[in-house]
Amino acid sequence: MSKNFDFIIIGGGSAGSVLANRLSDDVSNSVLVLEAGLPDYIWDFRLHMPAALTYPLTSKRYNWWYESDPEPYMNNRKIYHPRGKVLGGSSSINGMIWIRGNPLDYNKWANNKGLENWDYAHCLPYFKKMEHRLIGGDNFHGNDGPLYLTTPECDNPLFDAFFKSVQEAGYPLTDDVNGYQQEGFGKFDQTIYRGRRYNAARAYIHPVKRRKNLTIRTNTLVTKIIFEGKKAIGVEFKKGSSVERIFANEIISCGGSINSAQLLQLSGIGSPDHLTDLGIDVVQDLQGVGQNLQDHLEVYVQWACKKPVSLYPMLHPMRAPKIGFDWLFKRKGVGATNHFEAGGFIRSNDDVEYPNIQFHFLPIAIRYDGSAPNEGHGFQLHVGPVNSDARGRIKIKSADPEEYPSIKFNYLSTENDRREWCEAIRCSRKIIETSAMSEYRGREISPGNMIQTDDEILDFVAREGESAYHLSSTCKMGYDAMSVVDSNLKVHGVENLTVVDASIMPAVTNGNIYSPVLMIGEKA
Repeated sequence: MSKNFDFIIIGGGSAGSVLANRLSDDVSNSVLVLEAGLPDYIWDFRLHMPAALTYPLTSKRYNWWYESDPEPYMNNRKIYHPRGKVLGGSSSINGMIWIRGNPLDYNKWANNKGLENWDYAHCLPYFKKMEHRLIGGDNFHGNDGPLYLTTPECDNPLFDAFFKSVQEAGYPLTDDVNGYQQEGFGKFDQTIYRGRRYNAARAYIHPVKRRKNLTIRTNTLVTKIIFEGKKAIGVEFKKGSSVERIFANEIISCGGSINSAQLLQLSGIGSPDHLTDLGIDVVQDLQGVGQNLQDHLEVYVQWACKKPVSLYPMLHPMRAPKIGFDWLFKRKGVGATNHFEAGGFIRSNDDVEYPNIQFHFLPIAIRYDGSAPNEGHGFQLHVGPVNSDARGRIKIKSADPEEYPSIKFNYLSTENDRREWCEAIRCSRKIIETSAMSEYRGREISPGNMIQTDDEILDFVAREGESAYHLSSTCKMGYDAMSVVDSNLKVHGVENLTVVDASIMPAVTNGNIYSPVLMIGEKA
């Protein structure tokens, strides 16, 4: 590790995996990836069985296990935030839902001065470049990229009723939420291949990990970026009990919205007052580091199911051996899907230009932690606004790299956010309370029919809302006073330092953010 590298990539997560592959494709580049977590062991079913996603989401083995500060508009609850601490990063623990966002998200980015090359027309080729969509490519999709995409069957009868129900409620169907028309309801592509999770590491790192110019180091925590004046020249890292240094021509932070902001602050980039108070020497005054934090909040809207057609029986421990056998040896069955097979996007009011509410439909009533209501058979919508104007921040508490930073999201803090939440719950009921769903719809389990007024709905969201784990925008791209990186993702005011992850988004995209993060990696 004493040698110099051309590139050091900090974080072997989603964007880091893309860069490891693409940069090492040039044999003249020497590339080092430093990942704080474990390898994504192929034998660990908890990582690779799609239906087992609850395990990595609720286990500290592969998970940073962050919590927010008490959220002032959420009854002072601390909101849990899993982040992948493993090769492949959060793509190793996410829900495997493939959503690009709305094309107008990227045009909104490009409306910022200097970001004209981040509009949808410039981003689409990179979305296509990374995809291998198994049902075939088209004007919007690729069919020879490294990342396999499966389109689900949606073969439970609840899906058929749901698709009829949304039309009865006045919403369209769409053939492809990532294609010509996002608005409406349809199948959600999955990052699943032959019944296994296909994370970023499987797509980008494992096929090339034996390249002589690519070095991967796991269990290695980068604690600081080393500067010579304003030039980034290397990193300090901790492996076991030893602290070492390694040098490179270019340093690339791919730690994600929490870790990249934290690392920049630890390295002297951020608000001088904040850093000086913690005894950190200031390298560059960038007030925006850690600011502009955005996320998607969601709740479960659940109903009992009058007919025994939901997936509830599959939760019984006696079913586990057969589920495991079918998945392991046949690559099929209920273990081979994430069950987030369908959903959609709508506009909840006439003031928004494009969809502002996202739904996921599941043919079972269940929480992310695997718990289910006592009613037995059920189904649910995960729902929440996707273009909230609530903004939070991330701030380190000390110069200790192993102390978690202070995180505050300010969910429900704006009038518009609260309005859209009331609309989201009412639209959920409108979609399910149709004749098309009457054959299956039992009583409303959550929030329950007693919750009707705006105040009651907002109290329910404050009590039950959970993060959708779409953290973004803490090192935002742009050229205003709060920007951290330029249009080429170079950190303002310093040399040889780049950030490539969800933190550079000027605004969070409409939907799950894994796909946009890979696009950012490809474009970088």
